[in-house]
Amino acid sequence: MRKGPAAGPHVVRLANAEAVLRRLREAPEAGLTATELVDATGLSRATVIAVGDDLVRRGWAIGLDPERAEAGRGRPPRTFAFRADAGVVLGLDMGAGKTTTLEADLRGRTLGSASGAFPGAGAAGRVDTVSATALAALAAAGTRPGRVLAAAAGVAAPVDRDGRIATPRDFWEQFDVGLAEGLRARHGWPVILENDANLAALAEQWRGAAQGVDDVAVVLAGERLGAGLLESGRLLRGRHGGAGELSFLRLVEGAAGPHGIGQLARAWGAEAAAGGLAGLAPAEVTAEAVFEAARDGDPGALGVLARLAEHMSRVVAVLGTLLNPELVVLGGAVAGAAAALLPGIRQELPRLTDTPPRVEVSALGGDAVALGAVRRALDDVADRALAIELP
Repeated sequence: MRKGPAAGPHVVRLANAEAVLRRLREAPEAGLTATELVDATGLSRATVIAVGDDLVRRGWAIGLDPERAEAGRGRPPRTFAFRADAGVVLGLDMGAGKTTTLEADLRGRTLGSASGAFPGAGAAGRVDTVSATALAALAAAGTRPGRVLAAAAGVAAPVDRDGRIATPRDFWEQFDVGLAEGLRARHGWPVILENDANLAALAEQWRGAAQGVDDVAVVLAGERLGAGLLESGRLLRGRHGGAGELSFLRLVEGAAGPHGIGQLARAWGAEAAAGGLAGLAPAEVTAEAVFEAARDGDPGALGVLARLAEHMSRVVAVLGTLLNPELVVLGGAVAGAAAALLPGIRQELPRLTDTPPRVEVSALGGDAVALGAVRRALDDVADRALAIELP
């Protein structure tokens, strides 16, 4: 059997540098000694020290001054640590009416944040608003725009593997505002587009209810349902990025289509108000008013919550049957209110599916998409690190 050509010196050096940098990135802030890096990577001590010194020159690592060894115990160990301040990343959430930016260092610690409302303008106005909001987040942390190594942005549309809004339907085209090109032209930032529910799933696995879970569905359940799906720890996209689109719920008996909790709470609450709901007229009903009235024991509002729980139990049951996730997380702007639906959902699931998943409500609040965008940007920087010229 013929062997392929041996890897050249450049490929070997690059692989060694990636291995050491990955271990330093995962290590505590105190760093790792050369001996610890040898054990973690399997490289020789000489190679580890040479690579560590090179990473220091490139700006990705620092050489820490170890504590002086006790007399007669030899030279102190060489120690290297990852530079979390080598640059920053931005996580952007392009919501329906506003945009949010989180700035984070290279360990994912939030340094600054800002939000801005979208004007009634077209695509250019939306890009201007995102740009201004991102700059405001940087200014809040005293960071120069040139220190941004990557940005990721969540949009409420299917995004394919190449970061393009791939579905040609008119409904989705409104989200294709040229954001990546616009921010690159303005600031030189590399920008990755991603579906907002996918980013919420990354956030939940990173810092939310899905930590340690590899098979999870995160449902953004506010106005319109959409899911981010992780299978064996990896995003499940489908050919054009539409794997988490839930329009097929129109075909599910007993489900109210892909309408979210907020939308249905208003619609069903208005119906209930016609017969009496907390003294509200149908035109005065909001989702918040329905949940508040239910907490006060209003019969009409409790009836709406029962309908919502039935609807969401079928949504979760479909996901449990088709994808068999270990966990389904309900997120989005209504996550806090959705906690009131959990008892009803959990009670109904065993009747609706033979593979009922565990169901939880997100505790990440309104920053879940932006936080997931930070995680996505950090992963991009990690993938490209040794090709990046640090500011």
